[in-house]
Amino acid sequence: MPETHFTALKANLTERAFYGRIDIVAATSLYYLRKNGIVQKLIYQLKYNNNQKIGRYFGHKMAYELEKSGRFKELECIVPVPLHPKKKRKRGYNQLTLFGKTIAATLGIPYVEDKLIRKSVTTSQTKKSRWERFKNAKEIYVNNEVSFFVNKNVLLIDDVFTTGATLEACTKALQKSNGIKVSLATMACVE
Repeated sequence: MPETHFTALKANLTERAFYGRIDIVAATSLYYLRKNGIVQKLIYQLKYNNNQKIGRYFGHKMAYELEKSGRFKELECIVPVPLHPKKKRKRGYNQLTLFGKTIAATLGIPYVEDKLIRKSVTTSQTKKSRWERFKNAKEIYVNNEVSFFVNKNVLLIDDVFTTGATLEACTKALQKSNGIKVSLATMACVE
């Protein structure tokens, strides 16, 4: 699989995408996602067919890379990009749950999925332009327990980094908590 090797690199492509947009500690993506490539197929299996082995595999790989890099020290919890409850009911799961829980268990920190919420349902972003993604993601995420995240060091996770619109919107919601430090990690980034 095409690894990015971003986790140990400062100013990697994922991190640079957020320069001037949001304040983050660090960011990484494990693999490059290529159209019709193996990573795209695996994430599709995880996302739409609930293939749990893939979530576990990506979680173990991410935890290993985070620990090895030394750049993601003192993390206090893992927070997934949330699905709207309606979409979660329809699908039956959030594809990030096993990925995040595996990272959390390996690092010995909590997995927190009920404090950052999605307040509105939007259509899939997979076929949207860069501008449509930003417009679609703006202000649809809510930090519903601001005091919980005060002065916390959080790892926000998602499956695929494309434009960063979703991660940016979630980070802005989390940053309503004073003193919060946010790092970002995704299974893959679009090449």
